[in-house]
Amino acid sequence: MNRQSRQSLDTTLLWLALALMAIGLVAISSASVSHAEHLYGNPWRQTLRHMMYLSIGFICASVAFFTPLSVWRKASPWLLLLAIGLLVAVLVPGVGRMVNGSQRWLPLGPINFQPSEFAKLAMVVWLSGFLVRQGDQVRESWKGLAKPIAVLLFLALLLLAEPDFGATVILLGTAFGLLFMAGVRLVYVLGLVALALGSMVAMVYAAPYRMQRLMAYQDPWADPFGSGFQLIQSLIAYGRGEWFGVGLGNSIQKLFYLPEAHTDFVFSIWAEETGLVGAVAVIAIFAALVARIMWIGYQALGQNRIFEGYLCFGFALIFAGQAFVNMGVSSGLLPTKGLTLPFISYGGSSLIVSCMMLGILLRVEKDREPTSKRRVRRKRVEA
Repeated sequence: MNRQSRQSLDTTLLWLALALMAIGLVAISSASVSHAEHLYGNPWRQTLRHMMYLSIGFICASVAFFTPLSVWRKASPWLLLLAIGLLVAVLVPGVGRMVNGSQRWLPLGPINFQPSEFAKLAMVVWLSGFLVRQGDQVRESWKGLAKPIAVLLFLALLLLAEPDFGATVILLGTAFGLLFMAGVRLVYVLGLVALALGSMVAMVYAAPYRMQRLMAYQDPWADPFGSGFQLIQSLIAYGRGEWFGVGLGNSIQKLFYLPEAHTDFVFSIWAEETGLVGAVAVIAIFAALVARIMWIGYQALGQNRIFEGYLCFGFALIFAGQAFVNMGVSSGLLPTKGLTLPFISYGGSSLIVSCMMLGILLRVEKDREPTSKRRVRRKRVEA
């Protein structure tokens, strides 16, 4: 990067994201030692793989940063088609990989790629471009709103076919939030939310395993060695952490008590080892990260860079939504859902896509016109 690029880089956003990545590397290194030693004979296998994902993520973030935003806008329909193609491919028998009853992964050599993660990014980029092109129609009538809703429903159906209920919730929630921020009438958004909630309730009652998870969430002690086992072990991890934790590497719950300790429930292990202070610190960093992204979005809108502003709002909703759901699940606030904690949880697809979003956000801020230049241009116009 040249000197001008370094000076225009949003170091606040970058350092917040790097802080979360560093915490994730430490947490995963601690949480996965016993698991990796037992399965692979190498206690640092998951750590090394996570470092590999970080390296790929940095490369993808750099590519996203140096790609002009006009290219992202023009390519948004093709990104959406690519996401749809990947979501269809993962459902093809023999192509997609099934794990724990869900067919969500595409084996790509040494890594397993999860198309649902890329679909979130592609949806935000496409919807942001669509709202710029067709914003007036979307805001004024149901007919204009029906076009993006049809696309969103199709994506949701593909995700539910895997099934990936958590990704469906985040995708639809982000889209509805972005539509509301774009000025769509509140009554329309509330109608869509009510329809989505009704459909989700019906799907919960239709699937026995979802109903089992819901019952375990309401009273995990009713079946402590069955459906409630995971949540109970997570709550024990929180309780053992107390104020300052048991110390890094000293977690007991990671020793085969808490399933998925280094993936969906890594925050529980972090809370056990660093206590309330460490858990609140991570929440504060996430809050600062989302607030910074929203600020960048409002700055972009203030310069009439509508597409860039919508991108920021969409990515902020994804980060905030996934962090809230992941932490809520591990603390018993929400029913169990398989969602990663952005920048922290073990999982190559989530980390790589999150880094791509970070690169795009850094590019948005880099392209922001300095205040001094805006003032000069305004004075010239007035003169």
